[in-house]
Amino acid sequence: MPQAEPLTVLGIETSCDETAAAVVRRSADGRGTILANVVRSQWAEHAAFGGVVPEIAARAHLECLDDLVSEALAQSGVALADLDAIAATAGPGLIGGLLVGMTFAKGLAIAAGKPLVAVNHLEGHALTAGLTDGLRPPYLMLLVSGGHTQTLAINAIADYRRIGTTIDDALGEAFDKTAKLLGLGSPGGPAVEHAARNGDPLAFALPRPMMGRAEPHFSFAGLKTAVRRAAEARTPLTDATVADICASFQAAVADCVIDRCRVALGDVRARGKGMRTLVAAGGVAANAHLRQRLLAFCGIEDLTFTAPPLALCTDNGAMIAWAAAERLAAGLADDGMAVAARARWPLDEASATVYGSGRLGGKA
Repeated sequence: MPQAEPLTVLGIETSCDETAAAVVRRSADGRGTILANVVRSQWAEHAAFGGVVPEIAARAHLECLDDLVSEALAQSGVALADLDAIAATAGPGLIGGLLVGMTFAKGLAIAAGKPLVAVNHLEGHALTAGLTDGLRPPYLMLLVSGGHTQTLAINAIADYRRIGTTIDDALGEAFDKTAKLLGLGSPGGPAVEHAARNGDPLAFALPRPMMGRAEPHFSFAGLKTAVRRAAEARTPLTDATVADICASFQAAVADCVIDRCRVALGDVRARGKGMRTLVAAGGVAANAHLRQRLLAFCGIEDLTFTAPPLALCTDNGAMIAWAAAERLAAGLADDGMAVAARARWPLDEASATVYGSGRLGGKA
């Protein structure tokens, strides 16, 4: 049954290389307040390997999760006994990290006698605008992160339809690999963005994959290959050349994303959906150049543009707690104790028949 009372939820996020815990309160009228939001990054642990190592990530979660949850509760001023529920990311993500978070949350829920809500990581991103801006569905969403690049119609809580998805690399992965190729270190997205500030976006004629095509999907593998070839042709690279490549790459990315958003918008308008807002979420949504381009696009298309604050674009516990609170308020939360961690978990379950599935489940 729908919940009309205030809800206070502890959220735990361990799907990749950030360990996070947060306490969020949802008022009876649907407004959200972040009481605490603690995130521990693992960049230092993975730096020597040029990317996230799943086993290292899982061990790092295990080492600090207890302390982070204690810190979040202390900051919030909410006792464990006063929580209405505990929430944890059950997927999609790196299975080792997910198992750490879900196992910890299940034990904590049993010890505290609280219900557990298993949250889809993508739903956390999809609903963050409700926490930060009070935005309610329906709206069009661009989800751009290290593992996912999608456009989705967010019709209502728990009612999502994927419009377009990447057919190869996620956008965040393309940023990370570009940074690694150019020796910029990690995290790749901020490193490329920083270098691009001093570069010429017209210096290199990089491709715009999928641009102008009617199907709504994304592709970044060809762009990534073009960046590698441009870098190899200019070796040894100077700082100025690196800056030019980054600026050209970032400009190509923005052109592609805007074009794909235009196709997705056409899709929802053709279906008669009155969506007047575009929400950008995920770690790549923190990119300032991309935000500026999306804002300009929305001005042309008579849309409102919304994106979470930078700290809530990347993985965090607040979005997990909020998604759980929204599901509880709508009477839609399943018993999280019965849910197993899943490396793959599409936000729109029906998409498995469209985008394919395998031993690990439907592609997310």
